[in-house]
Amino acid sequence: MGNRYHVPNRFAEGAQYIGGRLRPGTSGRTQAVVDPATGAPVHRYELAGPADVDAAVAAARAAFPRWAGATPAERSEALHRFASVLADRADELARAETLQCGKPIRLTTEFDVPGTIDNTAFFAGAARHLQGQSAGEYSADHTSYVRREPIGVIGSIAPWNYPLQMAAWKILPAIAAGNTVVLKPAEITPLTSLMFAEAATDAGIPDGVVNVVSGAGRDAGEHLVAHPDVAMTSFTGSTAVGRRVAELAASTVKRLHLELGGKAPFVVFDDADADAAVQGAVAGALINSGQDCTAATRVYVQRPLYEELTEGIADVMATVRLGDPFDPATDLGPLVSAAHRDRVAAFVDRARGYATVVTGGSAPKNEGAYYRPTLIAGAAQDSEIVQSEIFGPVLVILPFDSDDEGLALAGDTPYGLAASAWTRDVFRAGRATRELRAGCVWINDHIPIISEMPHGGYRASGFGKDMSAYSFEEYTQVKHVMYDNTAVVRKDWHRTVFGDR
Repeated sequence: MGNRYHVPNRFAEGAQYIGGRLRPGTSGRTQAVVDPATGAPVHRYELAGPADVDAAVAAARAAFPRWAGATPAERSEALHRFASVLADRADELARAETLQCGKPIRLTTEFDVPGTIDNTAFFAGAARHLQGQSAGEYSADHTSYVRREPIGVIGSIAPWNYPLQMAAWKILPAIAAGNTVVLKPAEITPLTSLMFAEAATDAGIPDGVVNVVSGAGRDAGEHLVAHPDVAMTSFTGSTAVGRRVAELAASTVKRLHLELGGKAPFVVFDDADADAAVQGAVAGALINSGQDCTAATRVYVQRPLYEELTEGIADVMATVRLGDPFDPATDLGPLVSAAHRDRVAAFVDRARGYATVVTGGSAPKNEGAYYRPTLIAGAAQDSEIVQSEIFGPVLVILPFDSDDEGLALAGDTPYGLAASAWTRDVFRAGRATRELRAGCVWINDHIPIISEMPHGGYRASGFGKDMSAYSFEEYTQVKHVMYDNTAVVRKDWHRTVFGDR
């Protein structure tokens, strides 16, 4: 099958990257990396345990003074070299990502890898623009200014759906601001996170600045979040696990950044370009096999266009080609695992009791974790298929009548990560951008992201920002510095303490 990536000797030294080198874990338990297109194990490694987390945190803590003390120009130059190293390894990164995740090779070569390289180049430039307010006399007798300082050791936890990009989103703003990082990737997809950390070292970023512990959430993840020497936790994953992370982080009163689940609405008004909306809905729903927290999941269509869009989406879904993810002709790869495919299938099977499966709704008879693109109609707004995050190639379509109703339905879930509105009317578009409670709102498109703009959610989708200069708000401490300008021994305000003495 295709030009597959071969792992065996690549991580023979282990799947923990601590202090600038690969090493084995010490938990005593092993984990297989499985190719989801075939179900075959492609690598087996020893998981990290608490001792490995302690070692990684110690390495990050030791590296912090030197890295935090580097000038912005020095950090910028290192990140520029980092981007160059990643560009040289683009093909290997793309093939490794396709192998462990089942992503089509077109997605990894045209989105995951170039997006990661662009993020690295962006933060290379942004590292030189960590600025506070200008100095000024906000009190007549003092000069004040603001410093932005790195926080310390950042403990980051990344998900399995975009292992390379999520490693970059976690690591880059943190180290650009002068912090050091211990990243825990998902234990089923650690390969490209390890390769990313190796590339950082090869670019001249000091040992210990970027560390990776590949372990299970209950062992390595919880120990990392609760570690007293970790100053901040950044977590991307489900809302349910995010609540547990928040509880653990609160025990040591550390800073917290959460990017959690989503259930993105796709609102089509009756003046929209129907053909564009059909194409956008299918592409937005099936990106990464639907394993994307910003993917289109709920299409709300104003009544005059409802039947046309239902038919059009079903027709386009039927043309999507499932196949070997290493074949450039493949449109849709497998889900990340057989267990996750079964979870997605169970959502659809339960929905048959109260809704109609218009197309798809089954797994092809092959060895991989594939699931056909699925469209569901006739579900109630309060049904599970509408309210819960499925994380698969499943789209539900519902009609609405008035603009008020459409926008209200779009906001009627606990989530608020992303949304889109489709209309030719500038006033409708403006209203949608104001009223859709989501961290990103697209107009007449759904899914594109760029390094210069922030990513993060409202409500149960979490708080804080990845990407863009706004992410520095998460990874820096703001300090107010105030100088006395008078050289007067007895200040006027001292009268509030000393009275008339």
